[in-house]
Amino acid sequence: MKLIGKFFLGIWHALNFSRRLVLNFLFFFLIIAAVIAAFPAEKEPQIAQSSVLRLNLSGKLVEQLTYVDPVDAAMGDIFGKQDMPKEMLVDDVVDTINIAANDARIQALYLDLRHMHYAHLDKLRDIASAIETFKAANKKVFAHSPYFSQSQYYLAAHADEVSIHPYGGINISGYGSYPMYFKDALEKLKVTQHIFRVGTYKSAVEPFIRNDMSAAAKEANQLWLDALWDQYKQDVASKRGFDTANFDETLTQFVDKMASVTGDSAQFAVKYGWVDKLETDQEFNQKLIDLVGTQDNGKRFKQVAFEDYYTAVSSHGFGANPFTDKVAVIVAKGNIVDGKRKAGMIGGDSTAALLRKARLDEKVKAVVLRIDSGGGSMFASEIIRNEVLAIKAAGKPVIASMGSVAASGGYWIAASANEIWASPSTITGSIGVFGTILTFENSLKELGIYSDGVATTELKSSSLARGLDPKFAHVLQMGVEDAYNKFISVIADSRNLAVSDVDNVAQGRVWLATQAHEFGLIDKLGTKQEAIEAAAQMANLEHYDVFTVEQTLSEKEQLLQDIFGSAAVQSLLASSDDQATQISTIAHQGMNQILNQVKHSATVIAQFNDPNNIYTLCTTCVVAE
Repeated sequence: MKLIGKFFLGIWHALNFSRRLVLNFLFFFLIIAAVIAAFPAEKEPQIAQSSVLRLNLSGKLVEQLTYVDPVDAAMGDIFGKQDMPKEMLVDDVVDTINIAANDARIQALYLDLRHMHYAHLDKLRDIASAIETFKAANKKVFAHSPYFSQSQYYLAAHADEVSIHPYGGINISGYGSYPMYFKDALEKLKVTQHIFRVGTYKSAVEPFIRNDMSAAAKEANQLWLDALWDQYKQDVASKRGFDTANFDETLTQFVDKMASVTGDSAQFAVKYGWVDKLETDQEFNQKLIDLVGTQDNGKRFKQVAFEDYYTAVSSHGFGANPFTDKVAVIVAKGNIVDGKRKAGMIGGDSTAALLRKARLDEKVKAVVLRIDSGGGSMFASEIIRNEVLAIKAAGKPVIASMGSVAASGGYWIAASANEIWASPSTITGSIGVFGTILTFENSLKELGIYSDGVATTELKSSSLARGLDPKFAHVLQMGVEDAYNKFISVIADSRNLAVSDVDNVAQGRVWLATQAHEFGLIDKLGTKQEAIEAAAQMANLEHYDVFTVEQTLSEKEQLLQDIFGSAAVQSLLASSDDQATQISTIAHQGMNQILNQVKHSATVIAQFNDPNNIYTLCTTCVVAE
C-alpha cells in the first residue's frame, strides 16, 4: 500500500510541477508582452504625394467586430490556430475611402480584393457608394486580381478599369440557400425531437424534421432570392454597360459561352465584357508606376495600404464633443440569446443595457438601433423591445435601421421603433415562432443507460433523459401559438396594421425589404446614414455628433486588450509563413465549407437558451454565393 501511495503521490507532484511551470511560463510571457507594449509604437506611416490607396480588404465585412479574448487570440497566433476569420468594419472602409477622396496626397484607388470574403449586398453597396464619391473627385479607380468572386466583382465593377491575370477568371453564379438537414442522422442517434411551430412558411425547424426543403419553403425562398439576384444584376450591368441577359443562369448557356473561347476563363471574361483587359501583376504594377511613380527603391508604385492609411487619418480625430447633442447608434449583430453576451452576439440583457445607457444619457436625443440578425430567443427579443419602448417613453425617437438581415427576432426588436428603415436588399420578415426540445432517452437506452425515480408532481417527470410527456408537449404547443399571436399583435399595434393583415404576410415567410415595404412592414428604404439623419431630424437636431454605444470592458479586459492589442505584440505574434497558411487554406477550402455548415448548425442549436424554449429565428436567411 505504501508503494501505491508513493506512486500516486509522485504523479501528483509531477502534475503540480507541470501546472506551476505552465503558469509561470504564461506569467513570464505576459511580463515580456507588457514591456514590449510599453515601448513607443511604430512611427505613423508616411503618405507620399501622388500615392495610390491600396484597398487590400481581407476577411469578412461586418457591422460590429466580434469580441475575441485577447489572450485566446494571442495563444491562437502562437499555436497556429485561426478559428476566427479576420473582420473589417464596413464603416471603417467607407470612412477611409471618403477621406481619401478629399486627400490631395491620394491620386488613385486600387481595389485589391483577393482576400475579401463573401459580403451581403447592403454592405457592398455602402462601399460602392464611397467608391463613386472617390471617382466624383476626378480620381481613378483600378480593380485587378487573379480571380474575382461574386462579392469581389460587385465592387470591382465600380472601377474605371477592371483587369485579371491571363490565367485568371471570375465566378458569378447567383445566390442560393442550401441548409443541411439532419432528420436521418438524429434518428440514427436515437434522438427524440419535440417540435412546436406556427406559420405555414416557418422553415427554421425543417433541418431537424426533414431531409429536404419543403415545397412551401422553396416557394418563399425562391421569391426573395430572385429579387436579391435581380438587384445584383441591375447594379453590375449598369456599371459595366451591358444587359442583364449577359449573366449566365443556365448550365447550357454557360457551357456554350465557354466553348466559344475553348474553355479559357480569362478570355471568357474579356469577350463578354466582365473585364477590360488581361494583364499580369507585373504589368499592372508597371502601369501604376507610370501613373504615380515608385517607392521601395523602385520596386513598386507609390502606395499606402488600407489599414496603414486608416490608422494615419483616424488618429488625427479629437473624439466626440462632450457638450453637443448626440444621436446614439446601438448595433445588434448576431443571434439573439438570453442573458449577457460580448460584441458580435446579441444578449437580451447586454443589448438592453446599451439601449438603457443611451436612454439615461442626457446628451443623447435620438437613437438608431442598427440590426443585423436572423433572430433567436423570443424572451430576449422582448427584453430588448421593452427598452426600445422605454426610450420612446423618455421622449427620444428610435429608428430601427436594418442591415443584411433583420428577420424573426431581428424584426421583433425593430417593430416598436418610431420608424423602420432597411436597405433594399435586407432580408426580413420570417414572422413566425417555433419551439424545440431534443430528448435523449432512446440514445441512452442504446448505451444501456436508464433514468428512473420519483417526484412530488407529474410536472417533474419529463427530462432530457426521460423524454417528454405528451400532455407537457401540448402545453408547449399552446405556448408557441400564444407567442405567435403576441408577435403579430405587437407588429399590428406598432405598425398601425390590422392583425389579419399582419398574419397574411407573416406565417414565417421571408421577404426582401422591397417587398416588405409594400406590405407596410418597413417605412423607408435607405442606408444607415440616412436613418441617422432621419433620427436627428425627428429629434429636431441641427448640430449633433454621432457615436456608437459599446460595451465597457472591465479593468482586467482592458489591460489585456492594451497588452495584446498593441502593434508591437501583434507583430511579435504574427505568423511568419503567411504564404503556406494561404496555400493550406485554399487546399482545404472545399471540405472546410461543408464542415463550417455543420459547425454553424451545431452552434445555432447550442445557443437555444430561451427560458420558455420558444424562438423567433430564421435559419434560411443565410445566403450562399
